[in-house]
Amino acid sequence: MTGQRGSTESEAVRDAAPETAQRDTSSGDRLEAVIFDLDGVVTNTAAVHARAWKRLFDDYLKERASRESGSFDPFEIGSDYPRYVDGKRREDGVRSFLASRGITLPDGDADDPPTAETVRGLGKLKDSYFLKDLQTNGVEIYPSTVALIEGLKANDVLVALVSASRNVKSVLEGAGLSDLFEVKVDGLVADEMKLPGKPDPATFLEAATRLGVDAGRASIVEDALSGVEAGRSGKFGLVIGVDRIGQGAALREHGADVVVDDLGDLPPDVLNRLLPAGAPDPSSG
Repeated sequence: MTGQRGSTESEAVRDAAPETAQRDTSSGDRLEAVIFDLDGVVTNTAAVHARAWKRLFDDYLKERASRESGSFDPFEIGSDYPRYVDGKRREDGVRSFLASRGITLPDGDADDPPTAETVRGLGKLKDSYFLKDLQTNGVEIYPSTVALIEGLKANDVLVALVSASRNVKSVLEGAGLSDLFEVKVDGLVADEMKLPGKPDPATFLEAATRLGVDAGRASIVEDALSGVEAGRSGKFGLVIGVDRIGQGAALREHGADVVVDDLGDLPPDVLNRLLPAGAPDPSSG
């Protein structure tokens, strides 16, 4: 199924702070590897995450407002999602958004139930909403991204997947893409290795290490502000931002060298750094 570009991003975020000076993407040798984010880049599950976050936070904020006789200020997908939770691990997203509303909760324990008023409890509740949505509606893919990955692999360019999600296996299975990536660094790997989440570049650097390439010889493909920031701070050779929700200026501000609405729209100078000379354009096939 073809993923559709979202339209929920607010004009304020779309016209965020002015673009910073960008690196020259047309110069330099061809890169050896490309590391992809999952949600919003390979699959349209970013929209599923956004719906789950909104349900979680709206329900919690309504209950809290009623309990404390306060006002209810809903979670806004257009502004709150990219700013506070997109691309981050669940617990980091819970902390980040609640802090924006002046709310601090205890972290809780790993065995906290989804009903617990703790960071871990709310994180588990959000995860249950996400998985239920996946089971009900399935997983949409972005065909141009899959075509690019297959084109890279056909030309011996290394590819990897990095995601903060602990549900990567379920998402890839639901999308029929279980064998697309040999190297995957997901939320479970990050937990096991105690790697900090985005915008820290640790998970991307781990993927590069597993591929056997230096960060400067690899490209990052991300749709999250925290992800492109991680790509820049990790000194990756090329940071590509995918703008599904109208936040191109913000993606550039946070570190993207080039921003496209869809990976089928990559300009020739970028493709020349990813594919060997004479290789067919994956988007044309």
